Amino acid sequence: MSMATGTNRLPIAITMGDPAGIGPEIVVKAFRDAPALTRGCFVVGDLATLRAAQRLLTAPAGVSIPVASIEHPDEVLRLPPNCLPVLQAIAPPEGVVTGQVGAAAGKAAGDCVVWAARAALAGQVSAIVTAPLHKESLAAAGFAFPGHTELLQAEAAAHLHRPVTEVPVRMMLANDEMRTVLVSIHMSLRDAIDAVRFDGVLATIRIAHQALGAALGRPPRIGVAGLNPHAGEGGLFGSEERDIIAPAIAAARAEGIDAHGPYAPDTVFMRARTTPAQPGEFDVVIAMYHDQGLIPVKYLGVEKGVNVTLGLPLVRTSPDHGTAFDIAGTGRADASSLIEAIRMARALAPEALTGSDAQPLRGA
Repeated sequence: MSMATGTNRLPIAITMGDPAGIGPEIVVKAFRDAPALTRGCFVVGDLATLRAAQRLLTAPAGVSIPVASIEHPDEVLRLPPNCLPVLQAIAPPEGVVTGQVGAAAGKAAGDCVVWAARAALAGQVSAIVTAPLHKESLAAAGFAFPGHTELLQAEAAAHLHRPVTEVPVRMMLANDEMRTVLVSIHMSLRDAIDAVRFDGVLATIRIAHQALGAALGRPPRIGVAGLNPHAGEGGLFGSEERDIIAPAIAAARAEGIDAHGPYAPDTVFMRARTTPAQPGEFDVVIAMYHDQGLIPVKYLGVEKGVNVTLGLPLVRTSPDHGTAFDIAGTGRADASSLIEAIRMARALAPEALTGSDAQPLRGA
């Protein structure tokens, strides 16, 4: 698709997140505080909600950013700079209460994600960045998905005319110091242990290899965590490493993938950490379940963490935090993680619009 501005680049869509949470606030802050980075982006959401967030933030900061309505993504760079473009992609939500779970808020957040996903799959946007939604609100609205990842997977499968099982996706959490990709995502710990299977571990290694290889421009060095303490200690503390994880690593290496392990989960993340004094031994760690992989990365700083969904036929990033209902509506939310998510989306989608592509309308 060619933009009306004469460039082949495409804008980045940012979903507003749950309107009862901090999503709209951090979106406004991102456009206000990082104007060069957000030039070429637009927000999928509700115009009134974003304007309310803008008014909330204007008073204490003393800085206002105009919120403009657009009807199509290709209008983004025809607006003046230092502007927040909003595409009203959903029905205006009614009955949203700031800081509270609610079906109206969940429907608004979910509908924004669906619109953005379909736009990306149709080639209208280069990437999507999703502000936080609340899983309880999403469920209350009738969405049969526990979060963004599963919703996007279903949309991608429908677009490709495939069963969901044939569109495997994985969550990667990344910051400046570490990356981790998860074998399983949102399930109970008991179910997550059962989900450590040969095919799943091998698929995770393959997805990480392909996605990071494209981003890094070289084959990534992959470290694989064990499931049990001390990576099973030769079977003393569990047999999953010997019977499942090690064979999956061997199969990946036979395909030419630079994968190693399984390593003790309590040390592999330290080995992978990149610091100013020393580069990490691995570019990414494959973690066996949600908290095993996310706790080390989040400990290094939630404000810099970015969630990336790997395996989709589109680029999707997200801040590494939730809706923060306890501070919603106060203007105190930190937009750093969202800004990093936009930066990551640009790195993963080189065809994204930038400020240099702008050709403003006359008189703008």
